[in-house]
Amino acid sequence: MDREALAERYAQVNASLPARVKLIAVSKTRAVEEIKALYELGHRDFGENYPQELREKQPLLPTDIRWHFIGHLQTNKAKYIAPFVHLVHTVDGPRILDELNKRAGASGRTIDVLAQVHIAREETKHGMAADEVRSLLLGWEAMRWPSIRVRGLMGMASNTDDTTQAAREFEGLKALFDGLREKGPFDPRDFSELSMGMSSDAPAAIAAGSTMVRIGTAIFGPRA
Repeated sequence: MDREALAERYAQVNASLPARVKLIAVSKTRAVEEIKALYELGHRDFGENYPQELREKQPLLPTDIRWHFIGHLQTNKAKYIAPFVHLVHTVDGPRILDELNKRAGASGRTIDVLAQVHIAREETKHGMAADEVRSLLLGWEAMRWPSIRVRGLMGMASNTDDTTQAAREFEGLKALFDGLREKGPFDPRDFSELSMGMSSDAPAAIAAGSTMVRIGTAIFGPRA
């Protein structure tokens, strides 16, 4: 691992982001040593896609890391991350909310989540339709999920070279976010996060109003 190159890439990515945008360093499949090196540069927010991999890494790394779960989360895997996860970006319906709430209660904590919205043209991507998200959040069952705090929305744009397509998808998600923030049952100070944008489409996401971008290769370099 070239620490100097890592520091240079990290500095370049940071310099490209407005102060209002939080950088989530995507560390899936990255070695513990790579994560430690970025931590030593001052970074604290890391994103992982696989529950079992995160469960194995977490005890080997500093306790003040804020772990963001950014992959599809199956109900039978929620138990692996519930005791320590900082933010789950990929809540896609009531079943996973039920499981996370149960696990949060057992751990004596509240879990912060984002509702994942399907905004891409690819059917393979996860998330709820906009109408499903509105129904879930506008009719939020606080008694059913007392150990869950909804912090905002997350979405993944289509994997395309058409930047105008991605921009339209991000703008649509921002409009949904703004509407829910205004009319929903949540305190706007809590319902404040819009996670959208990755290495390939971060500029369009930021222009549309993203508050979090998820970037991996541009920081860590190509995988071995």
